[in-house]
Amino acid sequence: MSETVYIYYMLRYFFCFFIISLSCFGQTKSTISAKNVLLVWGGWEGHQPELFSEIVAEWLEKENANFQVIKGLGAYDDLEKLMEYDLIIQSVTQSELSKNQEYNLIEAVKSGVSIAGAHGGLVDSFRKSTNYQFMIGGQWVAHPGGIVEFDIEILEDDLTAGIEDFTIKTEQYYMHFDPNIEIIVQTRFSGEHSEWIDDVIMPVAWKKSYGEGKVFFISVGHDPNEFINYPQVWKLLTRGFIWASN
Repeated sequence: MSETVYIYYMLRYFFCFFIISLSCFGQTKSTISAKNVLLVWGGWEGHQPELFSEIVAEWLEKENANFQVIKGLGAYDDLEKLMEYDLIIQSVTQSELSKNQEYNLIEAVKSGVSIAGAHGGLVDSFRKSTNYQFMIGGQWVAHPGGIVEFDIEILEDDLTAGIEDFTIKTEQYYMHFDPNIEIIVQTRFSGEHSEWIDDVIMPVAWKKSYGEGKVFFISVGHDPNEFINYPQVWKLLTRGFIWASN
């Protein structure tokens, strides 16, 4: 074999090795293990925030995350402490942030601490805080018909891989949302309960950036047991947590 041919095959070998290695690296599974997570719950009891926090805390423990569970908004009093976390998981419906708490939470996310949550625990929090709503990317305004059965449409995304469209029975959230969000799951309203919204397509789950931080939201979860009863919903929720924490 000539020296030129030898060099050709060696270069070809190293190129193939590089491509395979790059592919394997890209397929490395993300994890929440060893991530610092703050789980904050409180607000309106109708959404059972304590139960939600217990379900999520059990999962965080199994996944070997470093997590802390705090009841109430005092968790947002200390910006320096907030900056120690990779992810804030929030389940606080309604309530009201102080100016200091609002600043600390928003500044932490803008600086790289991500935030995630479900249902009213994230998009019906702090109704007076438009700065918070700007960060999250949407705000709940109605759930026509209350508890209804509706179809969930899965859009193509890394977080939805392997999950098929399904039907669920819960509150179908109607929201005002930021066109800057990246919608990964959606639903369509029938108009049965409010005829003027017939055929309106509404996001069910989204992800977005806010400064250096990430935001993940899913609108189902009026009853936290939905995350147990619908495996697809649990997959979406936990994949969102993992995505945001990384």
